Amino acid sequence: GIAGFTGKKEALPYILDILSFLEYRGYDSAGIALLSDPMQIIKSVGKISNLEEKVNSSDLVDCNIGIAHTRWATHGEPSEDNAHPHKVGKITLVHNGIIENFKELRERLTNEGVTFNSNTDTEVAAALINYYYDGDMVNALEKAIKDIKGSYALAILVDGEDKLYAVRCESPLILGVGENEYFVTSDMSAILEHTNKFVLLGENEIVTIDKNGYKIEKDGKEVNRIVGYRPKKDFESVLESL
Repeated sequence: GIAGFTGKKEALPYILDILSFLEYRGYDSAGIALLSDPMQIIKSVGKISNLEEKVNSSDLVDCNIGIAHTRWATHGEPSEDNAHPHKVGKITLVHNGIIENFKELRERLTNEGVTFNSNTDTEVAAALINYYYDGDMVNALEKAIKDIKGSYALAILVDGEDKLYAVRCESPLILGVGENEYFVTSDMSAILEHTNKFVLLGENEIVTIDKNGYKIEKDGKEVNRIVGYRPKKDFESVLESL
C-alpha cells in the first residue's frame, strides 16, 4: 500500500494514519520517508507498530511532505534493506506493482556504475529515474517509464524539491484533494477520513504536487482531470462496511 501527503501541516501523522488503515491488505514490512535535508527514512520488518516504535524513538525533524509504504515481498526477502522507501542518489520512492524487466535494467545501470543495496525491482526504478534526473523531474519520469515494462504505482520525493511526484501504470493510484493539503494513495478508502474529493490518475499520467496545488502531465502536455466528489454519507457507509 502507498501513502503520500503534502500540505501546510506535519506529514508524519497523516502517512502513519494511512499506513495503519492499509494493514488489512497484508504486508511483511513498512517504511516512511520525510522530505528534509538529509532525507529522513525509517523502515522496519513486521507490524506497523514496530515502525511506529522506531519513529517514536527517533529525533525526526518536522516536515510537510512525506511518503510511506506497506510491502508484500515479491523480489527480495522481507528485510529492512528490501523494505520501501528506496533511495538512490536524489530519488526516494515507494512502489506497488512488478517491474518485469528489472533484471535487464539492473544490469544496464550496474554497467553505468550504479551500486545496489537491495534485491528489489523497486530500487532499480529509483536508480533508473535518478540516472535520467538532471533537474527536470517530469522529463526524467517520462524517460524512465518508457524503459519500464510491467506494472507500477510510484510516489516519489526528490532531494531539494518541495514537491511530491506520482505516476501509475496498471496499478491503482489516487490523488486526494483536501483543504490546502493533498494525498496520494493506492486505496481510496484509506483517505476517506481526510477528504471526499479525489482524482483518478490515468495510465502514465505524472502528477506534481506541492502545498499550493497540483499539475497532471502526459507526453509533455498538461492533462485536465475532473475532481470527483462523494457525499459524506457515502463515505460513512463505506467505512462501516470495512
